[in-house]
Amino acid sequence: MQISEPSLLSSTRRYFLGRASGLTLGAMALAGMDSPTADAAPTRNSATGGLLGLPHFAPQAKRVIFLTQSGGPSQIELYDEKPDLGQWAGRELPESVRQGQRLTLMTAQQQQLVMPSKTKFRRCGESGATVSEWLPHIGSVADDICFIKSMFTEHINHAPAMTFLLTGHQIPGRPSVGAWVSYGLGSFNRNLPDFVVLVSRMERPSDQPLYDYYWGSGFLPTRYQGVKFRNAESPVLYLNDPEGLPRHLRRSMLDTLATLNRQKFDATGDPEITTRIQQYEMAYRMQTSVPELTDLSGESNETFDLYGPESRKPGTYAANCILARRLAERGVRFIQLFHPDWDHHRQLTAWCPARCRDTDQPTAALIQDLKRRGLLDDTLVVWGGEFGRGVAGQGDWKTPQAGRDHHPRCFTMWLAGGGVRSGTTYGATDDFSYNVAENGVPVHDLNATIMHLLGVRHDGLTFRFQGRDYRLTDIHGHVVDGVLA
Repeated sequence: MQISEPSLLSSTRRYFLGRASGLTLGAMALAGMDSPTADAAPTRNSATGGLLGLPHFAPQAKRVIFLTQSGGPSQIELYDEKPDLGQWAGRELPESVRQGQRLTLMTAQQQQLVMPSKTKFRRCGESGATVSEWLPHIGSVADDICFIKSMFTEHINHAPAMTFLLTGHQIPGRPSVGAWVSYGLGSFNRNLPDFVVLVSRMERPSDQPLYDYYWGSGFLPTRYQGVKFRNAESPVLYLNDPEGLPRHLRRSMLDTLATLNRQKFDATGDPEITTRIQQYEMAYRMQTSVPELTDLSGESNETFDLYGPESRKPGTYAANCILARRLAERGVRFIQLFHPDWDHHRQLTAWCPARCRDTDQPTAALIQDLKRRGLLDDTLVVWGGEFGRGVAGQGDWKTPQAGRDHHPRCFTMWLAGGGVRSGTTYGATDDFSYNVAENGVPVHDLNATIMHLLGVRHDGLTFRFQGRDYRLTDIHGHVVDGVLA
């Protein structure tokens, strides 16, 4: 039969490629690359929404709170004491130390003159950990912390380094660590997202953007991406039903919409349609769960005093720390706080202490609060940024205007809580805090260790995309046994 009408011809093609075959063109292409289809969806745990068979072994931690200090905190001022740097003040960094390593364009053309630490250090707790006087509260909980002083990364600029830290690859497009955890483990609280993101409200606009792909789902279904709460009095908008819309009518509308979406899914096999159904349902449940979660009126004055004066202001880092504890109490699997402006290219003695004042007391309070509520034992707390700072002063090292440039070759992060060997320091740097001297920890190893503490083999949680099995740690990663309890 000859078809002369273009519209009829188009309809026939759509029918063949859509309804008759059960596949869209995109799905056909994916099938040709051995990608998973809706029919091959993995079996999931009905209680958590995670993959059946995970965790692989008994976890030490049930949840993660990742305190992300965006911008590169200076390990030389905060944790990595180098008392002998004073004798090198103003002198050229030895080539035997620098070894021709890459510098950013901001300092590549200036002399690499050593600038000693701008602060003093104290020995804290029974462990004797070295912590800056700018962080007195974190120093007070040093015996609950495992400091990793030998972190290193491959990237010297903010966005690639942060992307690498959180996704295992420097180019955007892969799932974040929180998305992997959500995909693999789900959450015991089905009324809140598995993965929640809180960004500090700053007194001034940040010079450094925080990109959504830092907590994105990459090629995983979009339901596993982090849900970003607003840093305002109402963290989630439109929780109330429109005026005149009864709750039962809202429920009926969602049921009808779900039926239509399932029909569309049956016709196309597009997995994003099931994500849409699930997200509508999550939004409905959040109408009840989020107001209760974010209502801090029941918190005691003692709690607010513990977290500091900023804790009563919605959206501050301190208030977000309280919210993180409440999310942990409610079984949310992965909670990530972002605090920006740790970028100290100039005015180090002003900017770095300011960020310490923002975060020091609330961070220590979070550890104390989790501990007294019996939550620290099975909550993994991670603190750190994408890289550290270099020993050479940026600008005139002798003046208050001096700062420090990016430095990927060594920096400090720390862990506390579930399964971590508390009161310890792992790894070491050279006398200039310029190179790793002992027990280097690459980013992939850190992420492998986080997964291990959650009971997941980092090489055993994969997702097939474009014909290849991907994982958070790419083809790398070893668990850092020295930080495990």
